[in-house]
Amino acid sequence: MSAQRGKDILLKIEDGGGNFSSVAGLRTRTMSLNAATVDITHAQSAGGWRELLADAGARQASVSGAGVFISGAAAETIRAAFFAGDIRRWEIVVPGLGRLKGPFQIANLDYAGDHDGEATMALALESAGALVFEPEA
Repeated sequence: MSAQRGKDILLKIEDGGGNFSSVAGLRTRTMSLNAATVDITHAQSAGGWRELLADAGARQASVSGAGVFISGAAAETIRAAFFAGDIRRWEIVVPGLGRLKGPFQIANLDYAGDHDGEATMALALESAGALVFEPEA
């Protein structure tokens, strides 16, 4: 994958009918994929090196972003999902790499603003089930 513009990474939420729409004009975005390891090292491990059990630990994804809402509908969708504690389907688009789709819950929602600037928002998502990665064709 060659270098990509960070501004092209998109965060989208499903509307309930299978359509995904961008949630905000994000200025920063971060996606972290994590997997817990299961250590199976024992007295006969070659050279005393740690051994791990393949495909055994829990996997998890965290996504965060900050920016400005581009529409009242987007702001309402996010607010409603947060206060309801909903688990919604989200899509993270990374141009040149692909799309990560699946259930996420909003773990953090911040609103901020300076007296002489725009109102901003930040949100953090935590995966809540199996995710699917679709490579870019």
